[in-house]
Amino acid sequence: MSETVAASSARGGTAGTPGAGRWWILAALSLVQLILVLDSTVMNVALPSTQANLGFTDADRQWVITAYALAFGGLLLVGGRLSDTLGRKRMLLVAMGGFVGASLLGGLASGFVMLVVARALQGVFGALLAPATLSLLATTFTESSARGKAFGVFGAVSSSGSVLGLLVGGALTEYLDWRWCLLVNVALGVIIVAAAAVLLPADERGQARTHSDPLGVFASVFGVFAVVYGFSAAEHSSWTSTVTVGSIALGVVLLALFVFVETRVAHPVLPMGVVLDRNRGGAYLMVAIAGIGMFGVFLFLTYHLQQVLGFTPLATGVAFVPMIGLLVIGSIVAGGVLLPRMGPRVIVITGLLLAASGTALFTGLTSDSGYAGGILPGLIITGAGFGLVFGPAMNLATHGVAPAQSGAASAMVNAGQQLGAAVGTALLNTIAVSGAAGYLAGQPRTPDLATQATIHGNRVAFWVTAGVFTAGAILCGLIIRPGRDLGTTTNDNTPAPAA
Repeated sequence: MSETVAASSARGGTAGTPGAGRWWILAALSLVQLILVLDSTVMNVALPSTQANLGFTDADRQWVITAYALAFGGLLLVGGRLSDTLGRKRMLLVAMGGFVGASLLGGLASGFVMLVVARALQGVFGALLAPATLSLLATTFTESSARGKAFGVFGAVSSSGSVLGLLVGGALTEYLDWRWCLLVNVALGVIIVAAAAVLLPADERGQARTHSDPLGVFASVFGVFAVVYGFSAAEHSSWTSTVTVGSIALGVVLLALFVFVETRVAHPVLPMGVVLDRNRGGAYLMVAIAGIGMFGVFLFLTYHLQQVLGFTPLATGVAFVPMIGLLVIGSIVAGGVLLPRMGPRVIVITGLLLAASGTALFTGLTSDSGYAGGILPGLIITGAGFGLVFGPAMNLATHGVAPAQSGAASAMVNAGQQLGAAVGTALLNTIAVSGAAGYLAGQPRTPDLATQATIHGNRVAFWVTAGVFTAGAILCGLIIRPGRDLGTTTNDNTPAPAA
């Protein structure tokens, strides 16, 4: 870490920002992260109302969520590279302006296509915004004790923001209109731009220097898109169709090409030294797995609460509040207290297994299950598990990374969460819809039978989600180092060792 601080200081960076000013910077950056993560779920609770207003199908509903996550995750590495070369403050201000414009477009959408395009544009500007935010945090807080507290708070905001989006979305949908779930970003964006312009230090001189890696950009963006589209296509075309198999296969090939290219170009979009450290690689895997399951849980529980139990949008958002509390507490305690004393491996394994256990409880839901006895226990356990994952992950993802590579490292942790959300939403929605269709096959369609079919499809998806969390606990346990070592330090030119 001392190498990182020294390198940053030599360049006039923000490393070691002194005094109370850095805590105001933390507040501003946390607000940026909040609006980004909040927008990944704020439309979930509003989806039934949006669907009724714009008239799209159950099969298409996932694209309101996936369009944002797909564009966000697919372009994050590009955003990270631009943040490192064009300047983090400059990128944050420009990208926030674009994000506000896209939100305004979505709030005024007159049809499904316009809404999805606006959500995709939100994702594009979010991909430029997120790496600048996290890399500014990483270079502002370099002392071990302050860094742990800062990343604990930031991790709590990042993880709880997804659930807070459900609460905000519910309130806005019920008392105003679903469109305000997007229009609220206009007001928040103005506050963020004003605060960032005043609080953030100027970008380093000479930083506006770009290097081209067009093949890497192409392979990463279209590889991600092909994989997610393949999972989505399975809902319409089956898992064995040419479209499904071909899209997934093409995506895997393009992502393999991306890795190949990045190890051979002079100025890669993603320097391999950033990801080859075991703990950093484990952090990216953690947030991807958490993203897969978390957004699936949000989607299916939202529809269960509103369509099966008859909750209003606001009541649905309030129903997720216990998860918010456990996420915040778990993330702050894990990142600021437990991580320095226990190291990351035990904390993360425990968190993922808690998430698996809580999700497994949702498989027992029926049309007669109440909130207190049927849903609340799972929310509490799952929320505690997510809190233990996100706090350490945010810290590990940027620990020991040289300032010139902090944008790429920051992009990877955000990319993991957003791509996990995109893949998880597409995959689990496909599994749930397929399960419901199989339940209805050959039977007369009645309202009661349709409800039972929906519950059955969700139950299958919850079991798959619990399995993903369990597999993630095993994989992260094998990858992350034992003990309290947080990882190796990189420099601008030399990759970190793999182990």
